[in-house]
Amino acid sequence: MFDTHCHLNFGTFDGKVDKVVDEAKKVGVDEIVIPGTDVSTSKKAVEIAEKYKGVYAAVGIHPHHVFEIFQNNRSSATQIFQKTNKTEKFSFASDLKSIEKLLNNGKVVAIGEIGIDRHIYQKTKYPDYKIEEEFVELQKIVLIEQIKLAHKYKKSLIFHNREAKKDFLEILNSHQSLIISHSAVFHCCEPDFELFKYAKDHRMFIGVDGDITYYKEKPFDFAQGKQEFIKTVPLDMLVLETDSPFLNPEPNRSKEGGTKNEPKNIPIIAEFVAKLKGVSVDEVAKRTTENARKLFKI
Repeated sequence: MFDTHCHLNFGTFDGKVDKVVDEAKKVGVDEIVIPGTDVSTSKKAVEIAEKYKGVYAAVGIHPHHVFEIFQNNRSSATQIFQKTNKTEKFSFASDLKSIEKLLNNGKVVAIGEIGIDRHIYQKTKYPDYKIEEEFVELQKIVLIEQIKLAHKYKKSLIFHNREAKKDFLEILNSHQSLIISHSAVFHCCEPDFELFKYAKDHRMFIGVDGDITYYKEKPFDFAQGKQEFIKTVPLDMLVLETDSPFLNPEPNRSKEGGTKNEPKNIPIIAEFVAKLKGVSVDEVAKRTTENARKLFKI
């Protein structure tokens, strides 16, 4: 099996990566992709990937962490809002160069996770975090530049979208020529049929995580809930991901003193998807692994 999204580069796993990878392999999770969220975690993802067979890295700047760039460029906020797109004027040009250097490493299979995010985070290292339109415009610029890098270096894309579907799809539509078929995934995809249609029409994959086990029904604007949503997604579009250390699946999530999520929990997600779709766990494991290898060109 393949965990296509696991943050072994986060502090939660410091000093524990050997054990986590070993336990994952014991339950048949032989391949893992570790996405970066900024320059430092991207470098760490590469360092970890280089140590283990079957472990790969993605590198990129997460939209949440574009806030630090935005804070450092508030004097240029008007220019950003007017979409001058002159990246050399902003401090993130050096960040992009650092990301680009990592793309030459053979263990780097994707750029990610990247995207647009309008969610108001209650827990964040940025004390003054808030969503301003100038900040979202800068997120768009950083996203576009990273899509260009993926195209230039023939890397896959791990997309993050949270409460920003309109902005997100506008960027994808205007840069679709840079995105190769079967080379992008909607990470932890919202149960949204417009996103599903876009992914289907453009031959993208949809990531399914442990939160599939949380709800019997969770209504959204035009979706009946995560479980009903995944029922409609063809198996040949799905990839499995834990988003470790987050989104611990049930029953682990409800256990008193429960642990953080790990790649070894991929079989729980696979079993749940199998029940939803009325197929065998082996079929889900086989098909989603094939999809992941196609996605990352492995």
